[in-house]
Amino acid sequence: MCGIAGFFECSNEMPHSQMVSVVRQMADALVHRGPDSSGTWADPKIGVALGHRRLSVIDLSEKGRQPMVSHCGRYITVFNGEIYNYRQLKQTLLEKGDYFKGDSDTEVMLAAISRWGVVPALKKLNGMFAVALLDVKDRKLYLARDRLGEKPLYYGWMGDTFLFASELKSMRRHANFKSEIQRGALALYLRYGYITSPHSIYQNIHKLPSASFLCLSLEADKKTAPVISSYWSFKSVAEAGLLEPALLTEEDYVNQLEIVLKDAVKLRMEADVPIGAFLSGGIDSSLIVALMQAQSKRRVRTFTMGFYEKGFNEAEEAGKIATHLGTEHTEHYVRPEEAMSVIPLLPQIYDEPFSDPSQIPTLLVSRLARSQVTVSLSGDGGDEIFGGYPRYFSGSSIFKAAAFLPSSGRRIFSKLIRSRFLPFFQSSAKIRKIDDFLQHHDTEKMYQELISTVSPRQDVVLNAKEPDTIFNHAEGWLDTQNRVQKMMYLDTMSYLPEDILTKVDRASMSVSLESRSPFLDPRVIEYAWAVPFSSHMKGGEPKYLLKKVLEKYVPPALFQRPKMGFGVPIGAWLRGPLKEWAEGLLEEKRLKEDGYFNTGYISEKWEEHRLKKQNHQYFLWSVLMFQMWHENQDRSSC
Repeated sequence: MCGIAGFFECSNEMPHSQMVSVVRQMADALVHRGPDSSGTWADPKIGVALGHRRLSVIDLSEKGRQPMVSHCGRYITVFNGEIYNYRQLKQTLLEKGDYFKGDSDTEVMLAAISRWGVVPALKKLNGMFAVALLDVKDRKLYLARDRLGEKPLYYGWMGDTFLFASELKSMRRHANFKSEIQRGALALYLRYGYITSPHSIYQNIHKLPSASFLCLSLEADKKTAPVISSYWSFKSVAEAGLLEPALLTEEDYVNQLEIVLKDAVKLRMEADVPIGAFLSGGIDSSLIVALMQAQSKRRVRTFTMGFYEKGFNEAEEAGKIATHLGTEHTEHYVRPEEAMSVIPLLPQIYDEPFSDPSQIPTLLVSRLARSQVTVSLSGDGGDEIFGGYPRYFSGSSIFKAAAFLPSSGRRIFSKLIRSRFLPFFQSSAKIRKIDDFLQHHDTEKMYQELISTVSPRQDVVLNAKEPDTIFNHAEGWLDTQNRVQKMMYLDTMSYLPEDILTKVDRASMSVSLESRSPFLDPRVIEYAWAVPFSSHMKGGEPKYLLKKVLEKYVPPALFQRPKMGFGVPIGAWLRGPLKEWAEGLLEEKRLKEDGYFNTGYISEKWEEHRLKKQNHQYFLWSVLMFQMWHENQDRSSC
């Protein structure tokens, strides 16, 4: 795993020594992503400089160093990620006459591109990656990102300079970077707790969408617009599964799923460094660990965070599963003071506003794992791919009931829900405005309200208009009448890459730990969507097939329990030990001077939360995380 950075100067006026110096500074801002070595490449005639920081995982020798030049000399790359099927690709290329100096997946990727071309090669890669590729012959720069968006990649024009990097902090090292905040992106952030692709918090800087590649023509003295295309479509995969589902017996569904998952896990156990796994005790991580241990000659190292607050602790259950599977288990119980001590680090780690409170335990468990291993497997993606979130089923029930009601009836229904079910939604789905939720007539818009912390009608961000997201484009929606599948689809397209995978990537890479997610193997996704929904949710039971696979390795009594989120008691902390800190950041005078927010609205929500009239923990945490980020940005600009 690595960090990449670079730029293109269309004026071609920067001398080689300066280009190297600048790109080295950009790459060194990513030392946490690659502490083992660094490298640079620059050509003033082309105007391109590439920088790399390396975390050595496969082929630890000098033959795996980057930037790397293809054997034909046409392509130069800086690459972040892992190609899990590189051995199979390498064998195919050897049979076609290619040769290799080392055993790195980067060299295999370059050989694949040299032989088949950029797009055909991307389609063959099974992995997580962000890559920059310079085509010296055609004078083109390519950027590409993996299918589900596991690895980050930002880009954009700043004056006459085209910048790209794994993280924004790297781009800020370039003299031409301007840190002007995009208010529309800030509005998106307050709504969801994250900023959706292709937007970023800064004007003119974008995230490359998942499963996409960018092509920039390198023309001297001319700024050209990059062309962005897709090389894979999750929507097409989902639609293909809906149109032609696999028709098998339940036993065959379970066996086939086990085979696909087992191989996905096996590929992700490939490493030349110590490897382990996160274990929460839930279905997803327990199954990943079970499949790892079944294929390992050694005891798998597993890691769990424990919390003294009962509603947030899964350590006891994780310990029982670890004992049953025979793993080498490490658990660490976190006191509130330890968890809160990492809060000042979050703005620097996450680089742009991000407010999923589970970022705190994710960082802590990453630290724990990194003390023993360099690579850790996780169960991320299981909920989105196999339908595990409670909100899918509670939301679907409300959709069905509301569908038969006129507008007047929906208002009455809204009051009933708020009086009976609001506490549940506050803790699991962050819904605040039930009226808005019920006034929509399509699942997509209703679900958007369900996962929102605030409605855009509140005008919390001054002078802001939300930019487009997947919810604004009907052509991007999945054509099915099954509401749960629609929600799963929307989460896989947005919540998974922008929240879950962002959270895990930044937390793990901040301590130089590589996290791998077997559930995100494209073969697993394709198989999951080919299985009829009724088989996934037999008898209304979420993750039915996953549980059946897990039963082969772990007794049901050890994992059959209500789903517990991976979080911390932020709401209680804001009324207790974090109260003084929060009041300082939410001070009305301070908010007015900054000029971003409707201060009256925020003060009202803070007062309601402080007096326990309403639980606004997610909304307030979003405001607080922005305030901390903004303060950190001002300091770093000095």
